[in-house]
Amino acid sequence: MDTFLNVLQTIGIILLVILFFNLMIFVHELGHFLAGKWRGAYIDRFQIWFGTPIWSKTIKGVRWGIGWLPLGGFVSLPQMEDMEKVEGACKDLPKDLKPLKPLDKIIIAAAGPLFSLLLAYVFAFIVWGVGKPVAELQGTRIGHFAPDSPAAASGLLPGDRILAIDGRPVTKWAGNMEGVRELVAMSEGEKINFTIARPQADGSEQTLEIASSFRIPETAWWQRTALRQVGILPAAPTVVGAILPGSPAEQAGLKPGQTITAVNGTPVYTHFAVVEVSEKAEPMELTLKNEDGTTTTVNITPVIPTNWQDKPGATAILGMVWANPDAAIEFEHPSPQAQVNQSLKWMKDTLAKVCAPGSSIGMEHLSGPVGIGNHMYQMFQAGDGVGWRLVLWFAVVLNVNLAVLNILPLPVVDGGHVVLGFIEMLRGKPVSGKFLDWIMFGFVFLLLFFFIFVTFKDVGDMVGGEETPKLPAPIFSTPQN
Repeated sequence: MDTFLNVLQTIGIILLVILFFNLMIFVHELGHFLAGKWRGAYIDRFQIWFGTPIWSKTIKGVRWGIGWLPLGGFVSLPQMEDMEKVEGACKDLPKDLKPLKPLDKIIIAAAGPLFSLLLAYVFAFIVWGVGKPVAELQGTRIGHFAPDSPAAASGLLPGDRILAIDGRPVTKWAGNMEGVRELVAMSEGEKINFTIARPQADGSEQTLEIASSFRIPETAWWQRTALRQVGILPAAPTVVGAILPGSPAEQAGLKPGQTITAVNGTPVYTHFAVVEVSEKAEPMELTLKNEDGTTTTVNITPVIPTNWQDKPGATAILGMVWANPDAAIEFEHPSPQAQVNQSLKWMKDTLAKVCAPGSSIGMEHLSGPVGIGNHMYQMFQAGDGVGWRLVLWFAVVLNVNLAVLNILPLPVVDGGHVVLGFIEMLRGKPVSGKFLDWIMFGFVFLLLFFFIFVTFKDVGDMVGGEETPKLPAPIFSTPQN
């Protein structure tokens, strides 16, 4: 029964994602449709998705349909530029069809992006009311890094608090493309410059400038190229959780709720540092902060559990579970304009990094419908009222992107038609001819190629990677009296 319910939930979420996509396409094309009606244009078809219709119906002289190729949608307006190679031939055109004025063409073309922007504001007003879940990793203190990482070679140390990256102030580890993780990934040049505050023995902090190299992990050929990493992990409380029976942690007297602050006299800022030392299977001295604020020191020797000793790759452990207290979910209520402004900034920053010669981010890191749909699918799965709120907020971002990308002065898209309208206004006659037709068709070919390329990468990221092998639950030998 659980499997059946999970399948139903998955199907339901997929249908919701498809519904969201088609709602955005429909509203965008509705802008063209209503503007065309207003300006007296002849409308032949209103179609969601391209290609031969898998469903169509004529209502009041307009053929409404759904195509087989999920690449967007269109409203066929024969009095605009000739789009027969893209949209297909129009049937039974009126013989007395008069050309549209340039201003009419500009208004009709611009109406689609305008309606997408208006839909973004509609979603933004809803998010303003219901709230946007805050899912950001706070704090910029370095918790740990591997000895062979670029960060270790640079001179960065656990406990350093990152103030800025390449001159850009940073206040959180991840989130909103403004955290440590994002700024490292989007950095340019051969080195990444960190401004850090290093804790001193007297409690003060010393400000330092440190340049670090980076690495780009290898990925399979069908996946996207990985982004820049320096190998640092954020600081996090090292709070002891459940203690396993018969374990070294139980024998040493560790208690749930205690916090490990140092190992062998060296301060630790994340449990990864504790695990790294414990895997050596050597005696350890742990400095513990009790829940009442007092400090305790214990000696402990990690061991390999009895039922792990013949398993390849098994390492010594302390025999406890790290506490992971649930952080209270907070909901921000940014104004609609603030949400739209944020979306515009993200878009500007992303395109700037794609075009920057010293950046490691390229066209392959942009997502198509499959990648975006998968992202929305993951959002929908979040419970406690978080998922649907995240999707509503993401819809603001998507519609702003749809509006901006379509108003760009490029062939085929709405911005290209606006430019042609202005040119016609200045010349006194429309731009036409086979040359323009082939430019339009060529750009459609490029868009189709890009769509196939990013879709291939989207699918590669979804199916790539091997599952990490898992060991059975540890069992310790209890000492005999």
